[in-house]
Amino acid sequence: MGCLFKFLTAVFAVLCVTAGKELSSRAAVRKLPEGLLFGAATASYQIEGGWNASDKSPSIWDTFCEIPGKIKDGTSGRDACKSYEYYQRDVEMLKFLGVDFYRFSVSWPRVLPSGFADKVSQDGIEYYSRLVDELLANGIEPSVTLYHWDLPQSLQDLGGWANPLIADWFEDYARVLYDALGDRVKLWITLNEPKQFAIYGYGKDVFAPDINSPGVGDYMAVKNLLMAHARAWHLYDKEYRPKQNGNCGITIASDFAEGISDSPADVEAGNLALDFEIGFYSHPIFSTTGGFPEKLVKRVAERSAAQGFPRSRLPELTKDEIDFIRGTSDFYGFNHYSTRFYSAEDYKSGMFEEPSYDDDVGAVSGRGEYTTAPNGYTTKIPAGIRKALNWIKDSYNSPEIMIFENGYGDYGGVNDPDRIDYYKAYLDAILDAIEVDGCNISRYTAWSLMDNFEWAQGLSVKFGLFEVDYEAEKRTRTAKTSALWYRNLIASRTLDPADNPKYEKIEF
Repeated sequence: MGCLFKFLTAVFAVLCVTAGKELSSRAAVRKLPEGLLFGAATASYQIEGGWNASDKSPSIWDTFCEIPGKIKDGTSGRDACKSYEYYQRDVEMLKFLGVDFYRFSVSWPRVLPSGFADKVSQDGIEYYSRLVDELLANGIEPSVTLYHWDLPQSLQDLGGWANPLIADWFEDYARVLYDALGDRVKLWITLNEPKQFAIYGYGKDVFAPDINSPGVGDYMAVKNLLMAHARAWHLYDKEYRPKQNGNCGITIASDFAEGISDSPADVEAGNLALDFEIGFYSHPIFSTTGGFPEKLVKRVAERSAAQGFPRSRLPELTKDEIDFIRGTSDFYGFNHYSTRFYSAEDYKSGMFEEPSYDDDVGAVSGRGEYTTAPNGYTTKIPAGIRKALNWIKDSYNSPEIMIFENGYGDYGGVNDPDRIDYYKAYLDAILDAIEVDGCNISRYTAWSLMDNFEWAQGLSVKFGLFEVDYEAEKRTRTAKTSALWYRNLIASRTLDPADNPKYEKIEF
């Protein structure tokens, strides 16, 4: 009996270890790892307002929002949360939460009204300088994104991200900000979510600038944005890092993709979708070989030939360009919201526009059996974030991962238990990725600090920890229950499944 007991105990221990790879510890109270930093994030066009303050020029989103029917509720970011006027309150909210850092972005047309570096707006620079100083005075690290989608309309008139000269323009813009803020800013993000602004802006009519050149213009933009990012990184690495001692990298939307079944065709469809969803932008930078993923290159070439093109629609990266882009990020900036499941069997030739990104992927995607909460906009699939983190670890030799966006969208309300449940489940999966899988994760960022202009959804979808009263002249901010929960999480350094704070009205 003693031997049998020892044998069963050993088997049970092995099963517990292997089960840890799949099962969450959701029922247990968990201490947060030492050194894991917590923050909140926003983006300039989504919160600042002040669309024509001082000498700021229009951005592509100012233009896009004027097109009838493009924004779901007919709103825009012209005023948004009025953070251009009331940024001090944003810092007060961050102080209330107790965050370690604040990720925000700079508006290119606010700093360079012509789009070029011939004229730098002193008012624009001073606004961001005051914000940085206010953060530092309150013990909050500024983490700055150079580009979060609000390209100057003047540059779009010249082709925007489809024009290879944008690499020059972006490097000049980066230099202006490194000079103005780099003595105090030690963490730079060049571009936020390349897929979203390239594919949805140049290959679809979903986002600005509404070019809608599927499978052609969007792929031109992808190559050019990679070159622009690399230029900004090399500039920082060679000229500014030695005297400013900061870090610079890119942030990539890393929602997971997998086959809807375990059939070989669906598994392969999920793997190819990962190359299109994430690898398109990460492989040239983080892989040891550089360049675009081989299967993606092969697929686009085959579809291009079948469609009668004399060459692949995917612009080629030369050996010099591959070498120039490879290794140009000091960390992996990681944004994640949910997971999509891909079916190869449901895909039929001609069901998507040809050519197009969707047709090149060659599979039908959806959320599978998962559904959102009644008031929800974001589908909660926490296992996906752990899989995505592991995919990056395994694909790119375990880079330092900084999670710069993760959050839950709903349709409003200060008492938001679904958002709290989402954060709990995703943080639990992240802790598994750290403690069980060995993922090198150094930061976690809640998206977003407050409700804001949510791109094509306008003001209808809410991601904020704080509610914004858009009818109030000063855009009163009110802490949601999730803000109280996030504050408790950071203060206690503990993920407690039983922590469900009561709503308490706190305004800023």
